[in-house]
Amino acid sequence: MIQAIPLDLFCSSILIPLASVGLEGVFQFLGEQQWVFILVALAIGYPLGRIPFGPISLGSTASVLLVAVVLSMIAQVAYGLTYSIPGIVSTIFLTLFMYALGLGTGPKFFAGLKSSGLAAIVVGLIIWALNWCICFFGAELAGLDSGFAAGLISGSYTITAVLGVAQSAVQSGTATIPPGMTADQIGANMAAGYAISYLLSSVGIIVLLRYLPAMFGHDPVADAKRAEQDFSGSGTHPLPGTPQSLLLGHSSVDIRAYRVTHENLVGKTVNELFRAHPEAPILRLVRGDEIIDLAENPTLQIGDIVAARADIGDLILDGAQVGEEVDEDRARNIPIEAADIVVGQTDIAGRTIADLAGTELAYGLRVTAIFRAGQEIPLGPDTDLRHHDVIRLTGPESCIDRAAKTLGSRAITERNLATTEVTSLALAMTAGYIVGSLSVTVAGIPFALGTSAGCLLAGIVVAYLRSRNPSWGGPVSEGARSFLQDIGLNIFVAALGANVGPKIASALSGNTVIWLAIIGTTAALLPVVVAYFVGDRLLKMNSIINAGACAGGRNSTPALNAILDQSESQVAAVPFPVSYAVTTVLALVGGYIAQVLS
Repeated sequence: MIQAIPLDLFCSSILIPLASVGLEGVFQFLGEQQWVFILVALAIGYPLGRIPFGPISLGSTASVLLVAVVLSMIAQVAYGLTYSIPGIVSTIFLTLFMYALGLGTGPKFFAGLKSSGLAAIVVGLIIWALNWCICFFGAELAGLDSGFAAGLISGSYTITAVLGVAQSAVQSGTATIPPGMTADQIGANMAAGYAISYLLSSVGIIVLLRYLPAMFGHDPVADAKRAEQDFSGSGTHPLPGTPQSLLLGHSSVDIRAYRVTHENLVGKTVNELFRAHPEAPILRLVRGDEIIDLAENPTLQIGDIVAARADIGDLILDGAQVGEEVDEDRARNIPIEAADIVVGQTDIAGRTIADLAGTELAYGLRVTAIFRAGQEIPLGPDTDLRHHDVIRLTGPESCIDRAAKTLGSRAITERNLATTEVTSLALAMTAGYIVGSLSVTVAGIPFALGTSAGCLLAGIVVAYLRSRNPSWGGPVSEGARSFLQDIGLNIFVAALGANVGPKIASALSGNTVIWLAIIGTTAALLPVVVAYFVGDRLLKMNSIINAGACAGGRNSTPALNAILDQSESQVAAVPFPVSYAVTTVLALVGGYIAQVLS
């Protein structure tokens, strides 16, 4: 377990031993304080991943994994120290990563499933079939003993469960133990094949898929944007609950301040002026040293300074109707924010934008977009609002809060994103974990979705529901979501590297290791290149969707993360669960059959 060290014991228990035993003390300390080991792997791995090696760089995930493996191997080989980090650490951070990834994928998943689901399955089948053939027949041609083929499949596919299935085939007697061998020897062969191929395939697939779209002549960023447009339908604005949904961006609307000098405005209330000029509402009134409360519907006086919000062109041309423009910070310093609000009042339903434009509901606000059943609909004066529509408004905080009350709902703004809704996160991840852990055994082979995939789907469902009601299951700021995604995966691979390092060190002996390296690396990478070629040239898939399907077909979550980084988009995660689910099942069956046949 990870233990805290009291300050008064620090010098006597750590500094003195480190000074006396030198480097061995450092590695012993890392073994005892596993959290420090993970932090060291992150601290070295992140900058290492940014260092270019010619035209490529490893990226944070591959480099963190490498650092963790190297440290663990040095500890094992040089000092006989075996690092072991509890599996609960890997489970926690991997499921956090998958849930955050699901939130980022969101509604695009279902649209992508319709358009590219079959293609993703085809890509996954190609990867699985070629991987199995290379591992099984490669082991046969190299003359490797029983157990190595199953270990190669497990390691090259990075699915540890394949080892369990293959071992169950031996223990049940379904797989015959060759003369002169024992079940323990077969298990050792499995472990060796797994350890060697796991490391090489884990790093290799991350680097390969990071650059595979560019190797085929595609611009990953541009193709990702095209895929996002295809999956978002005809809308141009981000869906509610998705990243960037509440960013204001560029607008032709501005706030300008004027000193009232025209007699025809004197004596009129701000509400009267709004009804006469709804396109340019007064958002603030400054009289002398006092800011007048607009809720009291004050009347204008000569010398008042008013701030109006409208299209810049109208303000420039018509500002003279009020008076001279002034640079008054008290008048113009009005924070404008964006908000998504669900139409909860049935008496609003059926009314058009034009009907509502002159009402108190619209005071100080601009309609940016309207979403219905998770899709953006065309916006115009005759667009009608319906119950459960989501309307996106921009305006001052007070105006947005008033509109939310009128619409019978809660406004979701950047203010809400300052805190993360942990309850919905915990409930959704619990449900996903339980669903993923459910297993059905057929012919001695356990079939399960997997807890990490279950949490991924939980995140997708939550994001999908948020696109229909942004207050459900959130809000979660994009900064928090992206941090969970990044740190979750990299802590997972750091813990994984610590645990597999000793196994790899023990397998590094004899000519067998060369065959394991060649077969395992070929089985991990070549099928992906072939499948990507088929998806690109024959199936005409978008390059990033194709890469996401390949990552799922290879069951490589770190590789998916590399694609997300390279494409600057979450859209590659859309086909990932489809090919992931199919090939997970087939890999388990294939490992079982490989052990029986070998």
